[in-house]
Amino acid sequence: MTTHDHDLSAEDTPRRGLPLPPAHPERPALVRLRAEPPTWAFGDLRLRRYRAADHPTVLDLHRAGLAQVGLRPGDGVYYEHDFFRMEEIYLGNGGEFLVGEVRDEIVAMGGLRRADLVPAGSARAAGGRAVTGLPGSVLDDSGPDVAEMVRLRVRPDLQGRGYGAVLVEALERRAAEIGYRLLRADTTERQRAALALYRRFGWTRTRRETIGGIVNVYLEKRLY
Repeated sequence: MTTHDHDLSAEDTPRRGLPLPPAHPERPALVRLRAEPPTWAFGDLRLRRYRAADHPTVLDLHRAGLAQVGLRPGDGVYYEHDFFRMEEIYLGNGGEFLVGEVRDEIVAMGGLRRADLVPAGSARAAGGRAVTGLPGSVLDDSGPDVAEMVRLRVRPDLQGRGYGAVLVEALERRAAEIGYRLLRADTTERQRAALALYRRFGWTRTRRETIGGIVNVYLEKRLY
């Protein structure tokens, strides 16, 4: 889900605009509304495929999520070049990108992309292209049946309502439908809520890497 691709912190930040819906005393089921393009409902949250018109809101949500945990441009892990290549990386080539809406406002998002499309490690923040000879610059060679779950974000004032878990559940289902056998993700040690969420869904930590003083944690989950 990159070093900072999973911003699901439990902290709340006040925001003007959309009023907070009431918390659900019991977690509602994730209901599939449409096969293609994929659409789900979860209480007051509706998940659907990203559209080009969503770009400004999605980019703002991404930036707000990183700022919430102290990540910023130039730190060695921050990057956003993939948001300007949505068709290439997510909507084509066996990927997916979902946005979550409450009352027609985008409040959450998450994506799937083939693991061999973006370099691993520190090279991600350097434009997303492999650079021969640089540590961490080699593209993932795991094959086309391995995907990354990335860019999980929930708007800060609506965190703690299960929206992050719903995104993980929907993206895991979608990955299985596409035919991926293995999912990978990474986040930072700062994002404890994200790490707890992965543990809840049975993901396994595989390694750690320090980039610019920030500890990045890599995880994976086998689907079959």
